[in-house]
Amino acid sequence: MSDHKQKLLTAMAALGLGAQPQSWIDGALVDGTGDAITLVDPYTEEELFSYPDAGAPLAIAACEASQRAQRGWAKGISAAARGQVMQDISRAVLSHVEDLATVEAIVAGKPIRDCRIEVAKVAEMFAYYGGWADKLHGEVIPVPSGHLNYTMREPLGVVFQITPWNAPVFTGGWQIAPAIATGNGVVIKPSELTPLTTVALVKLAEEAGLPRGLVNVLCGLGPTTGQTATQHPAVRKVIFVGSPETGRHVATAAAAALKPAVLELGGKSANIVFGDANLEHACLGAQAAIFSGAGQSCVAGSRLLVHKSVYDELIEMLATGMNNIKLGDPLDEATEIGPMSNARQFTHVNTMIGQAQSDGASVLSRDDRPTQGYFVPPTVLRNLSNSATAAQTEIFGPVVAAIPFEDEAQAIALANDTQFGLAGAVWTADVGRAHRMADAVRAGTFWINSYKAIHVSSPFGGSLNSGFGRSSGMDGLMEYTSAKSVWLDSAPTPRIAFGYVS
Repeated sequence: MSDHKQKLLTAMAALGLGAQPQSWIDGALVDGTGDAITLVDPYTEEELFSYPDAGAPLAIAACEASQRAQRGWAKGISAAARGQVMQDISRAVLSHVEDLATVEAIVAGKPIRDCRIEVAKVAEMFAYYGGWADKLHGEVIPVPSGHLNYTMREPLGVVFQITPWNAPVFTGGWQIAPAIATGNGVVIKPSELTPLTTVALVKLAEEAGLPRGLVNVLCGLGPTTGQTATQHPAVRKVIFVGSPETGRHVATAAAAALKPAVLELGGKSANIVFGDANLEHACLGAQAAIFSGAGQSCVAGSRLLVHKSVYDELIEMLATGMNNIKLGDPLDEATEIGPMSNARQFTHVNTMIGQAQSDGASVLSRDDRPTQGYFVPPTVLRNLSNSATAAQTEIFGPVVAAIPFEDEAQAIALANDTQFGLAGAVWTADVGRAHRMADAVRAGTFWINSYKAIHVSSPFGGSLNSGFGRSSGMDGLMEYTSAKSVWLDSAPTPRIAFGYVS
């Protein structure tokens, strides 16, 4: 047994997990019933586990358990009490940062220092939304009649959430916290490749006071486990974070069952640098935008648009800087970039680099990658047209297409010449230009002289192939509620009207 696996099993035991991935159903760890799923350590390439797909029976049990528990959670206790439980969950997460981060680093291949930050942010998510629990007020509407008309925000019931392999514990907290703050039950299916931290998170939440069965975790596959949960009559909404290709299937399945969906999908975000920018800051921002997390981020700045006057200078700075980034063991405190999370993604990224070369790009990369693991070194694609496959398709790796532009108008045209609409950024000393770019570039999130600043209090989401609906902030909270309009006739003699009141 490798040192990685031994440390993984030790951390799992400390979190109260079994010796292999299991679903969490109605307050207990449960083995699946379906076909075997294999997990491989992306750094050592060692097989970690072979575990059974949860399957339809567990999906049905999870939905039924959430439905039973949700009634008491929404109506049986006060909103303030719900908020207090969520504050207790936040503290429980903070008390297990190291074990959660260790599991995440080994299974997902992410540097442990990044994992610690993400676990701490999960605690912050529960604290933030716990504060919202008793502050969801309705409105009084001055309708043109003698009625008192007011609105109430009600929970949907049970929601089904599907989260990805690139940030499982982060997206788990990102989705669960607003759902339970508003009184909903949750069935969540993390990626079958990275299920462990989500199970541990929900187990910790129950130990901190969350009602048994309110949140259930399914460790399994989309076409079997996920499809069953989507179709279950208890589920009132489907939330998906992942690729556009899978998102289409999820949205189609939800629509067939007449259920709304929130899709948080991919991006091909433009990171725009003008000639008047502080190039040192812009270079550091560009590195963080695409190389952190090995580029496995939906908001990665995967298209670097640079004014022609500083294009060569900035690319030289970027190439020099990326040679100083440490690639290595995710458990090494010094590691800045770990391996790709899985073999399939490793193959995809290398295929896209080869396609870019075929399309005329010159490739700037490092030769000193580790000899083991699914490593792709930081890579810059020069002389690539914005219409090329590698400039239009989400690569989801540490690969950036560097494209020059002539002026502001061309920068905007290039930035919007994509089927995505998730994020973007501009680097400039011109305040007026900064605001013009923020207004003109199609993006749900846009940064000025910064990149990847994200917080639970701010709405997040995109348009077109980047999905629809919003996560986080008050906007994300509202995705888990429905508005009820209540009319009270206050006239001494009630008047029965047909149609609109007047």
